[in-house]
Amino acid sequence: MFVVQKHAATRLHYDFRLEMEGVLKSWAVPKGFPTQRGDRRLAIEVEDHPIEYGDFEGTIPPGNYGAGTVMVWDTGSYEVIGQRPEKALREGKLHLLLDGKKLKGEWALVHIQRQDSSKPQWLLMKTGSDTTPFSERAENRSALTSRTFEQIAQANDRQWQSDRPATIRSSSVPLQKNGRIRKSSSPAKVSANANLKINFVEPMKARLVTELPTGKNWLYELKFDGVRALAIKEGEAVRLVSRAGKELTAKYALLADQVKSLPVNSVMLDGEVVALDPQGRPDFQLLQCYHMSGLKKPPLFYYAFDLVQLNEKDLRSFPLVKRKEMAQELIEGVSENLRFSGELRGSPSRLVQQMQKRGLEGLVAKMKDSKYEAGKRSGAWVKYKWTNEQEFVIGGYTPPKGSRNYFGAVLVGYYQGKKLIFAGKVGTGFAQKLLSFIFEKFQKLKAPDCPFANLSPGKTSQAGGGLSGVELRRCTWVMPKLVCQVRFAEWTRDGQLRQPAFLGLVEDKLPEEVIKETPAEKR
Repeated sequence: MFVVQKHAATRLHYDFRLEMEGVLKSWAVPKGFPTQRGDRRLAIEVEDHPIEYGDFEGTIPPGNYGAGTVMVWDTGSYEVIGQRPEKALREGKLHLLLDGKKLKGEWALVHIQRQDSSKPQWLLMKTGSDTTPFSERAENRSALTSRTFEQIAQANDRQWQSDRPATIRSSSVPLQKNGRIRKSSSPAKVSANANLKINFVEPMKARLVTELPTGKNWLYELKFDGVRALAIKEGEAVRLVSRAGKELTAKYALLADQVKSLPVNSVMLDGEVVALDPQGRPDFQLLQCYHMSGLKKPPLFYYAFDLVQLNEKDLRSFPLVKRKEMAQELIEGVSENLRFSGELRGSPSRLVQQMQKRGLEGLVAKMKDSKYEAGKRSGAWVKYKWTNEQEFVIGGYTPPKGSRNYFGAVLVGYYQGKKLIFAGKVGTGFAQKLLSFIFEKFQKLKAPDCPFANLSPGKTSQAGGGLSGVELRRCTWVMPKLVCQVRFAEWTRDGQLRQPAFLGLVEDKLPEEVIKETPAEKR
């Protein structure tokens, strides 16, 4: 995410913040964003801020550093073109592509040497094409609430308190607060929860099986076809975090707003972000459309199936049935978009038959007394799928044929140790809008060499993986950074996918975690 906060402190200025390494890297920009190509503004690097500050809009009381009124002037997502953000920051040049409510297009941050300043100096420059100058309303209204400075100050509905500017150290543990900065919240809650700390917990995993376990010690749930996410609330701050620790809050702001309404001071839920089709079925491809411009947004929901923490208490040692009981009591009746994923009643064979008729993809079985084993795939939770479907890493694409634009098929694989193994090419399942969306991402990831260990593009004869050397020389390679979901009929004897279909990009799994899924025997 990125955020620009307009800050009426001693001097009016704009704070430009980029989510990176678990914090918000920050620059003070006194004169705001340039809109004409080649224009530049001074940007002064300041202390890192905690992620939860990114949606703060309110007042900083007198006596605190930065006292004044803060407006969320713009917010959205960003990419660093052609490089990893952390590396670009270290090298002092970030070529940014911003996709916000107001800022859309390319800018650059370039570090400069200035002997007369105690803080690092940067230049914020407009690159790419010009941007239309902002209207008076856009300039003076919040991107979140459409309020003016005067309305924000008068409402005084949120406050941020700090002893002095403090550097928040980079951390792989989201929501870990610095001791010298308290949370954004109402004054009463800041006082009550000053020592509250919620640490990121890697979600528990389910083992793939070829047959559902039976017996009175097991309960059954629907296997959702969405994005796994922890929903975390602490005071007035809310976050949605993927199973890999990726920030999803800005992307699913609608759901984050609903989590904020939960009637507790702090909570961590485990669940799934889901888009439903007209028949009420989770649809992963439909979820891809949620952020594509020009397409109708599908209904979006968060289905919670577990409760990990509640009001400072760690519940991981509680039996599953107790955690689910507490989660249901907490969620029911709060919001239409927040739903509880309850137990499905019936025999496993009957449940499978019913879910197959509805066009659903699988079931999850869990031991009723199981503890929440963070990050583990112990076998206390198992998943059973009657469709062959898993994640793959994209390593390249073929040129388009016939009437298709952008590309023909994506080349996908999985990791064996540190080697990326080619599994096949996937050429179906792409709507025109999806082709364009994915092709844009490919352009920033182009690579000179084939990333697959079992392909040999230089050979003129058979090159491996069912592709000839001639075909491979026509491919475009990309860095293996994108993960996608693929449905297929079966694995062939030579380890290739038969009849694969593309379902969408996966944002909650790291490429190096993608392996060939092999069903285990039932527990």
